[in-house]
Amino acid sequence: MSGIPLLPVSPVGFPDPQGALEQPDGLLAAGGALDPEWLLTAYANGIFPWFDSDDDHILWWSPSERAVLVPGTMRVTRSLKKRINNGGFSHSFDRDFQAVIAACQQPRSHAQGTWITAKMCAAYTELHARGFAHSCEIWLDGELVGGLYGICLGRMFFGESMFSRANDASKVALFHLQSTLHEWGFMLIDCQLMNPHLETLGVGPMGRDQFLRLVEHNDITQAWHSD
Repeated sequence: MSGIPLLPVSPVGFPDPQGALEQPDGLLAAGGALDPEWLLTAYANGIFPWFDSDDDHILWWSPSERAVLVPGTMRVTRSLKKRINNGGFSHSFDRDFQAVIAACQQPRSHAQGTWITAKMCAAYTELHARGFAHSCEIWLDGELVGGLYGICLGRMFFGESMFSRANDASKVALFHLQSTLHEWGFMLIDCQLMNPHLETLGVGPMGRDQFLRLVEHNDITQAWHSD
């Protein structure tokens, strides 16, 4: 692929994220592997994978502008607050990670196909088994109706995807995640790329330089939970 390095399967290592392409914004490298060592190294350096097919090279990204949410600062409208308090929802963490990632894998009505490939599912399920990938589930009348998943390193949560089968269920999941992470003293939720929907929830842009400085000073030896 022109303009970016093709990484071998070993050793694990990435080029400097500051060298990512301007067009397409943030494309850093291709190749490597979808295993825990590669993925954890990527997140620890402000990089994430995003590609279309298991038949393609893995593509690694570090965009010039990152979408981030400081835990405890989510914008909650009056209608969303009512849904959270009176909508009949309950939430859990890590109760059914596989069901959440499977739901996130399903094609959306506004998009063709899905970027969460079978290999991606297997890789993040392995990270969940190792205690790095986590899910938030939203339940209504005993059924899973929404949720999200991502990677936790130190005091940063790197969000990957969310889904909703009931009105506002994914927003409710984000609310409970950011509330809990605020209680635990987390400093940032990475939402990867800005879009109008995220902006309405209080997610804002952060330049690559500032984001990478936070990643650099993130103590990745700290655990997911407060104790």
